[in-house]
Amino acid sequence: MATATLTAGAPPVRPAVPDTISTRRVIAFLAMVFGMFMAILDIQIVSASLSEIQAGLSASSDEIPWVQTAYLIAEVVMIPLSGFLSRMLSTRVLFTISAAGFTAASALAATATNIDQMIVYRAVQGFIGGGMIPSVFAAAFTIFPPSRRAVVSPMIGLVATLAPTIGPTVGGYISHAMSWHWLFLVNVVPGILVTTAAWTLIDFDKPNLKLFSKFDWWGLAGMAALLGCMEYVLEEGPNNDWLQDQGVFICAIVMTIGGVLFFWRAFTAEEPIVDLKAFTNINFAFGSLFSFVIGIGLYGLTYLYPVYLGRIRGYDSMMIGEALFVSGLAMFFTAPISGILSNKMDPRLMMMVGFFGFATGTWWMTHLTADWDFYELLIPQILRGCSMMLCMVPINNIALGTLPPERLKNASGLFNLTRNLGGAVGLALINTVLIDRNAFHYARLSEHVQWGSEAAQTKLQNMTLNFEQTPGLDATSAAISKLSGMVQQQAALLSFMDVFFMLTVLFATLGLFTMLIRKPAAAGGGGGGGH
Repeated sequence: MATATLTAGAPPVRPAVPDTISTRRVIAFLAMVFGMFMAILDIQIVSASLSEIQAGLSASSDEIPWVQTAYLIAEVVMIPLSGFLSRMLSTRVLFTISAAGFTAASALAATATNIDQMIVYRAVQGFIGGGMIPSVFAAAFTIFPPSRRAVVSPMIGLVATLAPTIGPTVGGYISHAMSWHWLFLVNVVPGILVTTAAWTLIDFDKPNLKLFSKFDWWGLAGMAALLGCMEYVLEEGPNNDWLQDQGVFICAIVMTIGGVLFFWRAFTAEEPIVDLKAFTNINFAFGSLFSFVIGIGLYGLTYLYPVYLGRIRGYDSMMIGEALFVSGLAMFFTAPISGILSNKMDPRLMMMVGFFGFATGTWWMTHLTADWDFYELLIPQILRGCSMMLCMVPINNIALGTLPPERLKNASGLFNLTRNLGGAVGLALINTVLIDRNAFHYARLSEHVQWGSEAAQTKLQNMTLNFEQTPGLDATSAAISKLSGMVQQQAALLSFMDVFFMLTVLFATLGLFTMLIRKPAAAGGGGGGGH
């Protein structure tokens, strides 16, 4: 039923894909999937080990987040550009260059001796590696017949969601067991194998070098300014009071100018750098919207759980990784189930179950306390992992399953971009809410911990008596400091609850919203279609 629903509307396209696929192409595709896994994993692999890298490079606390930010900004620019490059150079050449460049930049990052070198190498790694991600999505829907989608779609969905989820865990283990250099060196041998396999085995399409003469340099400049500056504004804005910060303000202006230039070229250039026509396909437009929200959930929760465990529980990177591996396991075991269900269930129903499951997990977290540990976080994490896979497979199929092959490469870049942009917007939103609500709750709680409050004075007296047992300690100061710390912790906890509640509302609303796409999904084959 689901397959019929999604493939209606593009009859000339389907017979072009043979129902059997050669072993050579399967191996080539698996090599591509592994390359994509490395590229996505490397966004988050450093997140749990930033303090070790900071010490190794003698960087300041303001500089070290750029090890992650430089990679993200560069990758976000490359992902939509890869569609044009893939048509011009062919999947084989683009993927081989991407894999080889990513491997070389990984090796260089391990040799960095200061933070400036590291930022440059990470930017190169993110930019070149970003070409691997959309190529895999495009190849999956180009070379595999619809009958194989139940196997292929969960595989790429699993990689796209599992890699960022287990990134901090893998990174924590590697930097604990060896050193932070191995976070990058670990890519070298697999990278060489993927590069060799890509060059030898990929034969899906032919290059069209005539496109080079039509390359839209102004469009590229506009897109780089728009996406690069947007990523910077979203990363730095929450912590720097947004436009009050000079750097954020300048980037916001550059982003706006870049946006105007990019959209002007997208609609007037002979061969635009990114073809936005894919959004006229109603299925693709809705799929991209859902992918954007999945990005908020995927990257937002991958960020929130470690922050809670580090800030409230005082865990180190290894302990955080051990506490959070459950989500990855849940995704791994749900992937084949969601593949089977995608052939038997209405994709909108699958998405609804996934979104409501996600909302249930985040709602569970609104009851957070300061002593929640592995067992209390177990069910929310299982719900998060299972729901992510239940959403991801039908979203991939709805967005890319009905597009004609010539549109797939560009559309795949746009589709992956929406997930990354969702993550960037989600993190900025989450950070802003955490900061604002923390200040709000601290002010409210402080009102109750005044000299006029009987309960507060009793608590303070009891704590002072306890501290008086310790010789050489100013008991009153220690008690006031302890009480202030308790208020800070409660304010932080309440702000976490607010964020989880906000995410609950978002995903529950989206669960209801899936009902509204019944008509377009049923009618939305290759073209527009309306409500």
